[in-house]
Amino acid sequence: MRLFALELILSLLDVRGHIPRFDDFRPAPVAPAPSGIAGALAAVIAVIAVPSLAIWAVVWLAKHLF
Repeated sequence: MRLFALELILSLLDVRGHIPRFDDFRPAPVAPAPSGIAGALAAVIAVIAVPSLAIWAVVWLAKHLF
């Protein structure tokens, strides 16, 4: 289940499935594109928020059920 959730997050961010060929590499721009920074920030937030919310939900359920 954990790997499925990770795969779902990566597929929603459109990270999976891209294997570049050698001729696809071009010189990198001096500054990264703003959309690249936003995508990386969204990925970091998702990776931190999803497990945190899952742990919070388990603790909350445990408190209220026992």
